Amino acid sequence: MEMKKSLYIIFLISVFFHFCVCAQQTNYGNISGNFHGDFQYYMDDDKIGAFAVREKFLMNTFSNLTYSLNNFSAGIRYEGYMNTMLGFPNQGGINDGVGVPYRWAMYSIDNIEFTVGNFYEQFGSGLILRAYEEKMLGIDNSLDGIRIRYNPYNGVYLTGLTGYQRFYWEKSEGIVRGFDGEIQLNELFNNLNESAFRVAMGGSFVSKYQEDNNPIYKLPENVSASAARLNLRYKGFNILSEYAYKINDPSAENNFIYKSGEALLINTTYSGKGIGLLFETKWVDNMSFRSNRNAALNDLKINHLPEITKNHAYAMTAYYPYATQPNGEWGIQGEIMYRIKRNTKLGGKYGTNVSVNYSRVHNIDKIQINDTTPIGFAGTYGYKTNFFSIGDELYFQDINVEISRRWNKKLSSNLIYMNVLYNFDVIRGVKDYENVKANIAVAELTYRITPVIAVKTELQGLWSKQDMGDWASAMIELSVPNWFFTVYDSWNYGNPNENMRSHYLNFGFGHTKGPTRIHLSYGKQREGVVCIGGVCRIVPASNGFMLSVSSTF
Repeated sequence: MEMKKSLYIIFLISVFFHFCVCAQQTNYGNISGNFHGDFQYYMDDDKIGAFAVREKFLMNTFSNLTYSLNNFSAGIRYEGYMNTMLGFPNQGGINDGVGVPYRWAMYSIDNIEFTVGNFYEQFGSGLILRAYEEKMLGIDNSLDGIRIRYNPYNGVYLTGLTGYQRFYWEKSEGIVRGFDGEIQLNELFNNLNESAFRVAMGGSFVSKYQEDNNPIYKLPENVSASAARLNLRYKGFNILSEYAYKINDPSAENNFIYKSGEALLINTTYSGKGIGLLFETKWVDNMSFRSNRNAALNDLKINHLPEITKNHAYAMTAYYPYATQPNGEWGIQGEIMYRIKRNTKLGGKYGTNVSVNYSRVHNIDKIQINDTTPIGFAGTYGYKTNFFSIGDELYFQDINVEISRRWNKKLSSNLIYMNVLYNFDVIRGVKDYENVKANIAVAELTYRITPVIAVKTELQGLWSKQDMGDWASAMIELSVPNWFFTVYDSWNYGNPNENMRSHYLNFGFGHTKGPTRIHLSYGKQREGVVCIGGVCRIVPASNGFMLSVSSTF
C-alpha cells in the first residue's frame, strides 16, 4: 500500500512538472511557487531540561507550485517532516513522513467558481467554520472535497462546500458540509453605492456527520451549527457582530455532555485623524466543534474562536499568552491609540504614538441541573447558564502601555509596560498551580548609522514571584545591505529553583537576496507556549543549531 502511494505521488508530481514546463515553453499560463525549510540539530542541556533526539537532526519543509491560465488555476504542495521538529503536533510520530497532502484545481466562469481538491475557507468570523493553515502552530485543517462560489447579483455572495478535514497524512472520518451567504447592500442597490454608510449582513450553516460507534452513549451523528452576522460602517466607525448556535455535540473536550453551544462576538473600532479606538467583547459557551468528537489539542477543529486579548510581538510580553477556552469564557478588550502631533513639546519633531490596552477574561456562570448532578457530568445536559453570564473566576488580565517615538533622522524608540495576571490552572491545564502575576517592561532603540545600515537593541525584563520567577533579556542586531547579525541572551536569574537559573544565549546571522532568505543560528530555547490568534502549542526546551531557508518565485 505504501509503495503504491509513493508511486502515485511521484507520478502526480511528474505530470504536474511536465505540464508546467510545457506551459512555459509555449508561453501559456503562469507558474509561481515558494519553498520554506526549517532544520534543527539538537544537543543535550540538562541545565534547561533540553535533550537531544535520537535522530539528532529534524526538519520541517514545504513547497508550493501553482499554475494559472485565464480562469483556470491548479496547484500542489509537497511537505516533508524528517522527522517532525520538537514542539509541533506529532503524537506517536503521526506527522512524520513526506508526500503531497495538498492538491487542488479551480475554474471560474459566469460568476461561478468551482474548486475541487484541497481548499481553505472561513465563514464570517470563523465561529462555526474556519479551515486554515498556521505553520508556526503546526495547524492545517484544510478541507478535501468540493467548493462552489456563486455571485448571482452585485453584492450577493454565496458559498457551498463539502469535504473531509486533513488529519496529518490522513483524513478525518467525519464529513463537513456548509453554506454561507452574504449581502453587501451598497453593492446590491446602485443608489446606495456612493453612501458613506455601508451595510453588510450574512448567515452561515455548517454540519458534520460522524458515525456513532460509542459503546456507552447514544451520540448524534449529524451535528449542525448556524450563525448570523452584521457589519455596519460609517466613515471611521466600524461595528461587526456575529452570533452562533450549535446543537448538542457530546465530545471528549466537553466530557460528553448534551448541552447546546452559543457564541457572541462584537467588535467596534473607530479610526480618525491621530486617534484610533477599539472595543470588543466575546461570550462563549460549549462551542468546541470538531469533525471527530474524540479529537484533542488542535486536531480537527471545524471552527475558530478568535482571541480577545492583544497579540504581543516581544519575547517577554508574549511569555504568558492567552488561549481561548471553548467550554466557556467571557472577555472584553479596549484600546486607545493616539498620535501626539508633530512639532509640539510632547510629540517632538516627528510626533509620538501612544497606545493603552486593557483586556480581561472570566469564566461563565454555570449552574447545576439539579442538586445531585455535578456540573459537566458526562452523559447529562452538563449544566445551565444564562446568556452572556459572567463568572467570578478570572482567567486572564492584561494592562499595557506602548509609546513609540522617532527622535531624529537616525534614532527611534519603542517603550512598553505590561501588567498581566495569568490563570495557570485553566490556560495550561495544570491543577493546583498558583496564578501568575507579572510586571514586564521593554525598551527598543534603533539607530541608523547610514540609510542602509542600522543597529537595533532590545532590553526586556519580567518580574514575578510565581512560575519561573524573574527574567531579563538583551538583544543587539546589526543590519547591513542583504545581511543581518543578531546576539540575544535571556537570563532566568530569579528562578525559585537555583539549579534552573540559566542563560538562554542565541546568536546568528542571515542573508537576504531578492525573494530568498537564509538564517543560521545557534542557541537555547526555553520551555514555554506559543500562541497565535488564541490557539497555542507547548514548546519544549531545546539547544542546538537552527537553519531556516525560504524563497519565492
